[in-house]
Amino acid sequence: QVVLVESGGGSVQPGGSLRLSCAASGYSPHCMVWFRQAPGKEREGVAAIFARSGSTYYADSVKGRFTISREGDTVYLAMNNLRPEDTAMYYCAASEYGPFGQWNLPMMYDDWGQGTQVTVSD
Repeated sequence: QVVLVESGGGSVQPGGSLRLSCAASGYSPHCMVWFRQAPGKEREGVAAIFARSGSTYYADSVKGRFTISREGDTVYLAMNNLRPEDTAMYYCAASEYGPFGQWNLPMMYDDWGQGTQVTVSD
């Protein structure tokens, strides 16, 4: 079991930037992922980073605007040029050895943070 603690959410205007952080304790995750969920919508994978390869993956909707990075067992999500449609609760998820399937499927992860709200509006 790992404990994931997120921080860095807030409210910004369109075009603004935010940086989310997620610190893991309990084990060193092989994969750390950011998901988001807007009201009335399904949880969607935003970005993932794998420890051994350093590979990163992004949802098409955030490519070129968001950057995932990792220092030790803390993962960051730098979000630039934010849009109103980026408004959601953002969750950090982790897998100690996996995921053993698509990185962007919530069912692949047992460990989740509590979430941090990101609101983009005028």
